Amino acid sequence: MVSERAAGGRAAGGRAVGEARPGAPATAADRGVAPGYRPPRRLLSRLGLAVFAVDVAALAVALLLSLLARFGSLATEIAGEWRGSTLGGRSYVAVVASLMVIWLVGIAARGAYRLRVLGSGAEEFKCVAWATVVTGGLVSIVCYLGRIEIARGFLAIAFPLGFVMLLIGRTATRLWLRRMRIQGRLSHRVVVVGTRTSAAELSTVLARDPAVGFRVVGQVVADESRPVTAYDSDEDVEAGAALDQRELLDRAGLTGLADELVRRHADTIVVAALGPHAARRLRLLSWALEGSGVDLVVAPSFTDVAGPRIHVRPVSGLPLLHVEEPTLRGARRAAKTAFDLAGATLLVVVGSPLLAAIAVAVRIDGSPVIFRQRRVGVGGAQFTCLKFRTMVPDAEAQLPQLAHRNDHDGVLFKLRDDPRVTRVGRWLRRLSLDELPQLFNVLAGQMSLVGPRPPLPAEVERYGRDAQRRLLVKPGLTGLWQVSGRSDLAWEDAVRLDLYYVENWSLSSDLLILVRTLLAVVGRKGAY
Repeated sequence: MVSERAAGGRAAGGRAVGEARPGAPATAADRGVAPGYRPPRRLLSRLGLAVFAVDVAALAVALLLSLLARFGSLATEIAGEWRGSTLGGRSYVAVVASLMVIWLVGIAARGAYRLRVLGSGAEEFKCVAWATVVTGGLVSIVCYLGRIEIARGFLAIAFPLGFVMLLIGRTATRLWLRRMRIQGRLSHRVVVVGTRTSAAELSTVLARDPAVGFRVVGQVVADESRPVTAYDSDEDVEAGAALDQRELLDRAGLTGLADELVRRHADTIVVAALGPHAARRLRLLSWALEGSGVDLVVAPSFTDVAGPRIHVRPVSGLPLLHVEEPTLRGARRAAKTAFDLAGATLLVVVGSPLLAAIAVAVRIDGSPVIFRQRRVGVGGAQFTCLKFRTMVPDAEAQLPQLAHRNDHDGVLFKLRDDPRVTRVGRWLRRLSLDELPQLFNVLAGQMSLVGPRPPLPAEVERYGRDAQRRLLVKPGLTGLWQVSGRSDLAWEDAVRLDLYYVENWSLSSDLLILVRTLLAVVGRKGAY
């Protein structure tokens, strides 16, 4: 919490904290947006250290297990001088320690301990993968140039196992961090700045997923009617930088922002549209924040576009955002198709005993094993979607009598306590096992492992223009909709998630969704 001093109280001697000493030049801290105020980030600053400790433990376990797997003992020495090694007789414990240091330095150099990366998912895992590849390359070069005879079997086990252990540790940390952030802890306390409309819209967007770590605690509406003073010459810039910070905010039409930061104990400002003279207002705001320790984040005027599609191109000092088109065809699409076929084949082969057991259970329960239903695929083409039957044979005939009990708010029909569901069917739905036959739809090229939910023709007829974009890609066995709450989601949120996937899909995001699917199945949230 912010102390009375940080909130503008008096320090010892009667001088307000942040007030410059008489005759002394003002420092950056003295000239901050709220003099003397330091953002309350102690817990957040320790988060990187906690993740670092998890990485150390993961690598230590992986490397020691690699020693045991290769040599059967931890007390092992590097090959002697007769092998040409310059480190003959040294213990492999030194090798383990060196590998850990190089690996961790690589992870840190890639920025995997920064607050903006922790808990981010795909970006965080990419940092770990990059550090693993670089560490492997450096070790290979050093061993070759230094004629160090480290057992190749040890390295062949250590790097894959170390990578897997790092991912497990990071995943566990990410799940814990998301849980904390959903509870309102370990999040950045955000004040949204913008026009009345843009600030409200941006606050709504940030509130959709509290797990990302931006907790909106206040809003400041820019005064669009206030004229903005421009600083065009070097003398004007120097004069502006020497102004009182609250005066700078007042000139930017953001009067009251400093008090809002202190009152809300905020550490981050997220800027939406600022109306007329937005560039000048933003410049004044950045000057006012100088030395305050408060983060400044500028939101673009569009949402639901993932980072890989956005590139910053500075032109004459102006940072332009280059947004790439969605990838709907080409080499990446072919790679996704190959991934789908390989993954579906593997799952069918490995899961064939489970598929057979479920088929027997459904048949014993007195129902036909397979339920066939027409669904709409890519481009609006219809196909026969396969599922294990979970309802009584005349379920479709009973639908008109149950339509008024719909528990969903959109074009879908969902009933939490559907009387048409069989005993075995209820169990299959809870574990999402009824959709396993759709693997054969994937093999037939009608579906993908990951994609939007396959809709019914009657649902598509009620789609708006936005929802029609869901048909630009193949429907999926799983997707963002399924791993983000499934039937508990509102129709608008379900459409938004599917459209986000259509616009931003990648193989790395597909892999992440597949992992999240396993967690969602175990949690059984929204499955009915």
